[in-house]
Amino acid sequence: MSGHSKWSTIKRKKAAEDARRGKLFTRLTREITVAAREGGGDPDINFNLRLAVDKAKSANMPKDNIERAIKRGTGELKGAEEFSEVIYEGYAPHGVALLVQVLTDNKNRTVSDVRRVLTRQGGTLADAGGVLWQFERKGYIAIAPDGTDEETIFEVAVEAGAEDVVFGDDLTEVYATLDTFQAVRQALEDAGIKFETAEMSMIPKTTLQLDEKETFQVMGVIDALEDLDDVQQVYSNLGISDEVMDRYEAES
Repeated sequence: MSGHSKWSTIKRKKAAEDARRGKLFTRLTREITVAAREGGGDPDINFNLRLAVDKAKSANMPKDNIERAIKRGTGELKGAEEFSEVIYEGYAPHGVALLVQVLTDNKNRTVSDVRRVLTRQGGTLADAGGVLWQFERKGYIAIAPDGTDEETIFEVAVEAGAEDVVFGDDLTEVYATLDTFQAVRQALEDAGIKFETAEMSMIPKTTLQLDEKETFQVMGVIDALEDLDDVQQVYSNLGISDEVMDRYEAES
């Protein structure tokens, strides 16, 4: 579990998404709508909806937009597309494993788009299950430094059931199992510990280290996939340092 690598990716993604706020809101709307459709419109009961709503609020998505997205999901507003969540598996160049999470109303169109991006940039789609085994679904909470004592964060998180707590210069990362994630998140919130991110994530079991040129090539593939309208998130097992990420951002 690489703290610096994950934090660098979060910073890069947030900057890119802020520049494309309209697209970000579209993605968040889909996520809220699907969560509400599958688990109901009450965030206090539907944990996936609560995570989606919290993510939307952190992106400064207007309250009216959030409420409309929930109502579309519950059927109170008509005209909502039937989006399905799909995870496509594949490889970027140099054997880097990819999971491409999408919300789509047309699977044929989306898989064609994903395949086209991968093929053009030296990657390939994989059969179902061919890549997924390299990742674990975990709860992930990112806490930016705000003066809170590390021991306090550690104690609160672990007592609530956290699996691991990783301290870095730029970020503290808390990992939890699916069963304990909600309890850990709530315990941190109750303790007044603010976090940047709280989400279910696909965490690679091991990471692959490449040289800078190869890393840049793989990051280009990830960027191209993230630019697709239906793509919500791209996970990889690429290990990347802050220094290399900074140079990539400077050249992008």
